[in-house]
Amino acid sequence: MLRQAHGRRPHRADLGSVTLLGASRAARAVSYGVYMNRLGELERAIMEVLWEAPDPMTVRQVSTCLTDRDLAHTTVMTVLDRLAKKGFVRRQRAGRAWLYRPAESREAYVAELMLTALDQTGDRQAALTRFARSVSGAEAEALMAALEALEPRVGPGESSPRGSGSGGD
Repeated sequence: MLRQAHGRRPHRADLGSVTLLGASRAARAVSYGVYMNRLGELERAIMEVLWEAPDPMTVRQVSTCLTDRDLAHTTVMTVLDRLAKKGFVRRQRAGRAWLYRPAESREAYVAELMLTALDQTGDRQAALTRFARSVSGAEAEALMAALEALEPRVGPGESSPRGSGSGGD
């Protein structure tokens, strides 16, 4: 594992955009970096505001949406700046202010968390099987529909390309 001074892992911002390793994800670049961690409580609240917004937002607009918290404008500005450095948000100038928007969708973030958790298991198939047994019927149907949409259409008597190749068959 990569370590910096004092034995700590490098920060996402230190790593930039990297390609994750692993057979199933070797060719996929991920904007969040190799160490995909959960967002902190305040970071998550701010990201929820941005994910729900139809347009990019200023710091003041984000602050206004966080009505259940008594936060200083500078606190929200600092968190948004850090989220930008970590690659979770994009920002652009609008006069003297910055406009912030999510770099990726909420779904992309959650999928990355799930893939990161899967990467940490010693037995991916066992973890996937356990996950499949844990989901509700509606979630299982949604997962099957998503997998079927990925499956190339094959005609009668033809075999699926998924079953051929260098799998563990």
